[in-house]
Amino acid sequence: MYQAPRGTRDILPQEQAHWRYIEHKAEVVAQLYGYGRIDTPTFEDTGLFSRSVGEGTDIVQKEMYTFEDRGGNQLTLRPEGTASVCRAYLEHGMHNQPQPVKLYYLAPIYRYERPQAGRYRQHFQFGFEAIGDDDPALDAEVIEMAWRFLGLLCLGRLRLLLNSIGCRKCRPGYLEQLRRYYARYGDKLCPDCQIRLKRNTLRLLDCKKPLCRQLAASAPRSADCLCPECDRHFDSLKKYLSALQLPFVVDHCLVRGLDYYTRTVFEIQPEGGGAQSTIGGGGRYDDLIAELGGKPTPAVGFAAGIERIILNLVEQKVDIPPLPQPLVFLAHTGDKAGEKAMGLAAELRRAGIGVLMATGQKSLKAQLRQANSRGAPFTVIIGEQEIAAGTAILRNMATSEQEEVPAKQLEEKLRHQIGSGSI
Repeated sequence: MYQAPRGTRDILPQEQAHWRYIEHKAEVVAQLYGYGRIDTPTFEDTGLFSRSVGEGTDIVQKEMYTFEDRGGNQLTLRPEGTASVCRAYLEHGMHNQPQPVKLYYLAPIYRYERPQAGRYRQHFQFGFEAIGDDDPALDAEVIEMAWRFLGLLCLGRLRLLLNSIGCRKCRPGYLEQLRRYYARYGDKLCPDCQIRLKRNTLRLLDCKKPLCRQLAASAPRSADCLCPECDRHFDSLKKYLSALQLPFVVDHCLVRGLDYYTRTVFEIQPEGGGAQSTIGGGGRYDDLIAELGGKPTPAVGFAAGIERIILNLVEQKVDIPPLPQPLVFLAHTGDKAGEKAMGLAAELRRAGIGVLMATGQKSLKAQLRQANSRGAPFTVIIGEQEIAAGTAILRNMATSEQEEVPAKQLEEKLRHQIGSGSI
């Protein structure tokens, strides 16, 4: 038997309530802050990601799904959302619009990595990007938006981690300090970090191996090496967050896993969960637009994994509203009743009343069991006798009470029951 590929999963009907709940809250918060939706292609030119994400990152080195199409083009399934949004910003001349341009997306992301709780090789993200302004107030707004989004989902027990990793002016000096520090412990580093020491020094702070984490805790701190501009930016951001009454902790090991980040980086984690349980994160990427061929354009954004959010919703026992279900189950007995039921079902649906109609040749008793199992509050029953009389039987499934109703008054009767809250 065929099965879903490793690291992917089917989202079944009984799971959809969580997904629709999160998507709805994402759209609500996007509207509150003035973000417009953008949908980009699932795959892009491979160079877009290798150039933006960084050749030395694990994503580019190990995790991208890359293929050659029949035209000989190198394409990659989207491993993250920001690069595609920036490409669209450039391609469609959004720099001519009032800045910052605020965009959000809900999209599948593809990475060949070890499947774990809340993270799959195909997973889904909600992300938003604010492009065209370097004001630290915008960083604070993005962080507040991320925090409010999770608050609208009724998630609690979260912590906000914050850091500044500097810019092109001050980061080289900091990286040199890191290299000198880690060079003393080269034989103690894990194999991946031995490679990072040569290719991507900043990512040494991001390793999850216990010994590497211990070394990172005593490593030089980026906040101590910031240039005056970055230092002022970080100081202003912290003041804005305090004014917003957003509690945060400065984590000097926080760097994020993408090369395009500059200055602000942040993550939101469940309390006691650690970095591998991060719900979402983001930061500033002031050099990315220029790296992709545009003019220097500051930007900041955030993304959250939907599967990871669902894990936390379940763990915290958040009450998720059920999806709307059909109100009426339409049962029928006899050949002519089946034809009549088909027309009645269509009439009720046109009136906006959801209907589940029995199929096959089940007995009335079996149809009522089916209606009960589907949770429809009302069952409408039509038989030969009802057809002759121009009526239908309306049964309240909660009380088992039923009454005979003229067929022409059935819609009005159902609407009255709906309006009175009887269902």
